[in-house]
Amino acid sequence: MPSGPTPGIHDLSFATTEFVLPHTALAAHNGAEIGKYHVGIGQRAMSVPALDEDIVTLGAAAAAPVLARHGTDRIRTVLFATESSIDQAKSAGVYVHALLGLPSAARVVELKQACYSATAALQFATALVHRDPAQRVLVIAADTSKYALGSPGEATQGAAAVAMLIGSDPALVRIEEPSGLYTADVMDFWRPNYRDAALVDGKKSVTAYLRAVEGAWTDYREQGGRALDEFGAFCYHQPFTRMAYKAHRHLLDVVGRDADRDEIAGAVGPTTTYNAVVGNSYTASLYLGLAALLDQVDDLTGRPVGFLSYGSGSVAEFFAGTVSPGYREHLRTGAHREAVERRRPLDYAGYRALHEWSFPTDGGDHPTPAQTGGPFRLAALRDHQRVYETR
Repeated sequence: MPSGPTPGIHDLSFATTEFVLPHTALAAHNGAEIGKYHVGIGQRAMSVPALDEDIVTLGAAAAAPVLARHGTDRIRTVLFATESSIDQAKSAGVYVHALLGLPSAARVVELKQACYSATAALQFATALVHRDPAQRVLVIAADTSKYALGSPGEATQGAAAVAMLIGSDPALVRIEEPSGLYTADVMDFWRPNYRDAALVDGKKSVTAYLRAVEGAWTDYREQGGRALDEFGAFCYHQPFTRMAYKAHRHLLDVVGRDADRDEIAGAVGPTTTYNAVVGNSYTASLYLGLAALLDQVDDLTGRPVGFLSYGSGSVAEFFAGTVSPGYREHLRTGAHREAVERRRPLDYAGYRALHEWSFPTDGGDHPTPAQTGGPFRLAALRDHQRVYETR
């Protein structure tokens, strides 16, 4: 493998939806105490896709600022991670490739393993850059999480996309070796092909997640990874933000440390800001946590950050990244905050109408209402083909 700078995340940008449902509206409809959401699961709002939004439009919107800053010439691979796939054969990334005008001399694939696959994409991307330090890889993680109305998972729904440019001598975070890995066959969360909404066993999923934390960390240390005290912060997959606190408390227990509340809050609290108001974005969730951490903490230069990626079913990975000198000059803090603040609030009736809508399956011409104001939209389903347009 060629020697040289350690590959990593050179740029990071995220996008979320046109609409938002505050948990106050959900609580009012359900007759629930708001503390059930604000405190119990740590969620305050959830992003809701418009009828002309999906993982492709969100992924393209997240990636466009990255390409505007860095160009496309060195991008020969696009890795699209999602568990909200729109086609059983064609990669969602191919649609994004066209919308963004990327060169035809590129490979584009879609990766799937529940919420974990963006980390697989990141690791595959760093391997490609190791092999050829001159190239860059565009990694996109995009998902819309959907559960049945009135189900326990309803309050954790959300939607977002994160785009990361992976290259040598990265401006944001250098991805280190080794990784700690863990896989177990667990039916804690799944979505059969014939269902739009996922199925989840909440208690089983929390237990499976915590076992994965322990397994991935144990393997990480056995592979020669850093000691716990070396890390300046920890990013966890956040199906709901309180899960990050549970996971870190469990990690402290595993290494025989007292689970001090202030220590836990300091380690994971800054990573939860965006997820708390966006909801569960599945593959994008972990990296939305990284965006929040980098955007909020004053100076992480040279500090290692621990990453725990979890995907139900289940696969997990623990790895480390060191924050690059001068990283703050390359952040998109203002754009990220604007993406969250620009969303239009829904009442429960408006949210329910969007939740229950679906395209007919007869192969006819079915245009979508223009509800969004972003650069890309899903214009229609025509002849069983999704039709996208740029503005």
